[in-house]
Amino acid sequence: MFGKIIGGIVGAKAADHVRGIGGTGGALLGVGAATLARRLSLPAMLAIAAGGYAYKRYSDKRQKGASAGPKVRPSAT
Repeated sequence: MFGKIIGGIVGAKAADHVRGIGGTGGALLGVGAATLARRLSLPAMLAIAAGGYAYKRYSDKRQKGASAGPKVRPSAT
């Protein structure tokens, strides 16, 4: 019970830093994360964390490539 309460509080605070998620949504995600942390094994949690990190890097690369303009250097003439 205390784990869910703490997870809800932490999730609500973390939602302040994420665009598109309000305090209530963050609290629900925090409660869900606390429940999953109790039920999942350590290798499963590590695999999920590695997958999230890989997806973040992939997403950042796509955004960087899309926002960068063409690389054109001025001519020397």
